[in-house]
Amino acid sequence: MKMTIIHGVSALLLLSLFIISCASDEDFTDNDTPSNPTTPGEGDDIIDNVLDLPDTPFNYVNINLPNHYNAPPINNSDNTPGNNPITDLGATLGRVLFYDVNLSANNTISCSSCHVQQAGFSDPDRFSTGFEGGLTGRNSMGLANAKYYQNGRFFWDERSATLEEQVLQPIQDHIEMGMELDDLVAKLQVLDYYPILFDNAFGTPDVTSDRISRALAQFIRSMVSFDSKFDAGVAAVGGNFNDNTQFPNFTAEENQGFQIYFTNRGNCDACHGTAATISPEARNNGLFLDYPDNGLGNVTGNPNDNGKFKSPSLRNIELTAPYMHDGSLASLEDVVAHYNNGVQNHPNLDNRLRGNGGQPRRLNLSQQEQAALVAFLRTLTDNSFITDEKFSNPFIGD
Repeated sequence: MKMTIIHGVSALLLLSLFIISCASDEDFTDNDTPSNPTTPGEGDDIIDNVLDLPDTPFNYVNINLPNHYNAPPINNSDNTPGNNPITDLGATLGRVLFYDVNLSANNTISCSSCHVQQAGFSDPDRFSTGFEGGLTGRNSMGLANAKYYQNGRFFWDERSATLEEQVLQPIQDHIEMGMELDDLVAKLQVLDYYPILFDNAFGTPDVTSDRISRALAQFIRSMVSFDSKFDAGVAAVGGNFNDNTQFPNFTAEENQGFQIYFTNRGNCDACHGTAATISPEARNNGLFLDYPDNGLGNVTGNPNDNGKFKSPSLRNIELTAPYMHDGSLASLEDVVAHYNNGVQNHPNLDNRLRGNGGQPRRLNLSQQEQAALVAFLRTLTDNSFITDEKFSNPFIGD
């Protein structure tokens, strides 16, 4: 048995009898939290036939974060709601859901189809392919450090108020996965491993869209990337750094890139701040003078929001090409070149990208300085994150 089963016997007895809750606003209470794992029950073989899960659940909750991740600037940006804390068993269920093609109408697409672990949970293709071969309208962003996006809104245009709301939308999208939530619940309830996993995570075997949402959100919020070369450098200097820090594990080029990033020479950290390298809100970065996709402006209807898009974490940025909401920049070199001398004078351009006189700022970095900045960005790659088994596909034979 690869997964400790809680309430295993009761799950099997109730399998044909349980009532599906239709409440989309089901509150998370202590009664919805499972008891501690017990001796494996009769459901063990059901899990083992389909999933490769450990006897003791992976640790998703008590992560040993480095000191610079426990500082107030990052802690204060955690968007985890009080009614959906991460639990080991909830994130385990979320992991299974994330990789399960049964969440799509024709059993061909899972969340992981568009968010690939080895690509920093992004899509290497400019646009993702849906369940019937159609293409999405935007690039799939990486998921690392999603819990630290301060305003808690999701999608490039921030149309979802919470991660719990966001995770259900691709499932229902007519291009991406093509499912109705009622049909999804009915579909999952007859897959014999799900009542057991829902019982483990929430205390009863009921499959509901609200519980699907919360489990997926728990799994995604557990995706914290903190073990890169940059993190090792910060630890090597005692956890504190400033503009003049020279990381002993960096090359001279990487240290130069670090200084460009964190000083007024590049001022990159003004938008991608804290050690999580993530922006707190949607911004216009001057990618176009006339945006074919207005992003946040399409959601709010406010012309002042046109061209504003969410800025995801730069963690594992080396792996998440192509870049921007539309995947129009193919490489990190292209991204740096854009900020160096390609920012367009859009009316809503973020003021951090304006220089003296209000014109778009030109960094005027030399080719060598641009290469140094790219070298630093590559120090944000976290190889342990992209190979960690607890984030990988648990389905046997896939």
